[in-house]
Amino acid sequence: MPPSLVERSKPFLMFLDEWMAALPQISLKHAIQDPRRTAIISVDVINGFCTIGPLSSPRVNAIVRPIAQLFSAAWDLGVRHILLSQDTHEPDAVEFGAWPPHCVRGTAEAETVPAFKALPFFDQMVLLEKNSISTGLNTGLNDWLAAHPQVDTFIVVGDCTDLCIYQLAMHLRLDANARQLTRRVIVPAAAVDTYDRTVEVVRQQGGLPHDAELHHAFFLYHMALNGIEVVAQLN
Repeated sequence: MPPSLVERSKPFLMFLDEWMAALPQISLKHAIQDPRRTAIISVDVINGFCTIGPLSSPRVNAIVRPIAQLFSAAWDLGVRHILLSQDTHEPDAVEFGAWPPHCVRGTAEAETVPAFKALPFFDQMVLLEKNSISTGLNTGLNDWLAAHPQVDTFIVVGDCTDLCIYQLAMHLRLDANARQLTRRVIVPAAAVDTYDRTVEVVRQQGGLPHDAELHHAFFLYHMALNGIEVVAQLN
């Protein structure tokens, strides 16, 4: 009998663990070399993924404060392009065929987290409403990119690492590759995360399990494979 997937993958998983532990930390000033050419895009840091609703997660809620602190530090350095990409689903969203209804337009779940709203420059952030896990589809992001051709550094934060973060970071990277643009896409591991649903819970409740640590690490690695700059955190 051939070796199991667990047996075959053990060397890579050991490598992945080492890779995660060795992610570099860089200074925020190094990431923001020109604040006029830098944008931060936060994905789905809203109540429905942090504190209330069927898809809320304590892991995701834990990154709210670090992201708010990143916003403030970047603002102090002169960054004025901060975009909030947020689920704002239609009540009959097609996506609800795969996920429980969540973050419906006009509900508390679809609201930006209070920590962001409390920032003094919150009203100067750009809100992008999305009806799928992709920030690049039918959201206005591509129009924003076209209107700001000088922006060539993007810091991507939020959730979930393997879903909306991956989709956005890859969209930014592949769009630049396809159009021969020099673009830096940075994902700080400490400012993104994903949800956890154990095998034990699934065996009791049904559905599919989702190992947060593995999906978080694997999708960060996959982003790095595609030329995205994955760092431990921005100091």
